[in-house]
Amino acid sequence: MALTLGLFATGPVGREIARFVREQGAKVGCLVLDSGEEAASREAIRAEAAIDPTRVFYSDDLYQPGTLDRLRSLRLDLIVLAWWPYILKSPLVEMPSAGCLNFHPSLLPHNRGKHYNFWALVEEAPFGVTLQLIDAGVDTGDVVFQAPIETTWEDTGETLYRKAQAEIVRLFKEKFPDIREGRLPRKPQDLSRGSFHKAHEIDQASKLELGRSYTARQLLNVLRARTFPPHPAAWFEDQGKQYEVRVTITPKIKRD
Repeated sequence: MALTLGLFATGPVGREIARFVREQGAKVGCLVLDSGEEAASREAIRAEAAIDPTRVFYSDDLYQPGTLDRLRSLRLDLIVLAWWPYILKSPLVEMPSAGCLNFHPSLLPHNRGKHYNFWALVEEAPFGVTLQLIDAGVDTGDVVFQAPIETTWEDTGETLYRKAQAEIVRLFKEKFPDIREGRLPRKPQDLSRGSFHKAHEIDQASKLELGRSYTARQLLNVLRARTFPPHPAAWFEDQGKQYEVRVTITPKIKRD
């Protein structure tokens, strides 16, 4: 029997997933939108989902008793977190009978936590995307489906962000026949492998110390990992002034 889904959706990924599940005729019990997202983006997701307005909820009142009671009454089987930016609290995690399926843009257990696209390059870690069932930890739940993504020297923090968005949508679509029927294979993560990073770590890791020795590989990896305008770049300080550095790497053209 097809599961009743609760769709938590943000951004281009959320919009594409909302459109896809509607076109597939999936049973969507509710749509939850990010109150902090631009109104135009939220409305675009609502339009794609084409769901009864009484079943649309927002993140800023998600944990109000009345909202939780309403969500419970919908008898959700599976919550799908399509690029959802918030950690779910226990009342929601425990609500759906089949769990909460999270879109995580790294090849877990590598790059759990924040800024996966930066650390994948700086640590030269395997890269990819994961659909995982969340638990009480941060990105520690069982892996359901994964797909690796190849990286090259031309990649930057921006290109990995774009690649991850495209690939996780593709993976969800490919596996959707299994997902909608509740066929969710679970593979526990080996948390002794991989890495975990908090949001605050990125700024210090992006600072270039002028008196420090780096290999060319280390330096180029930091520079390209923070190349994602208009976001902050790698930086250094000299004589009381701070400077940012970005880099472009392209294949060398062979000339006769």
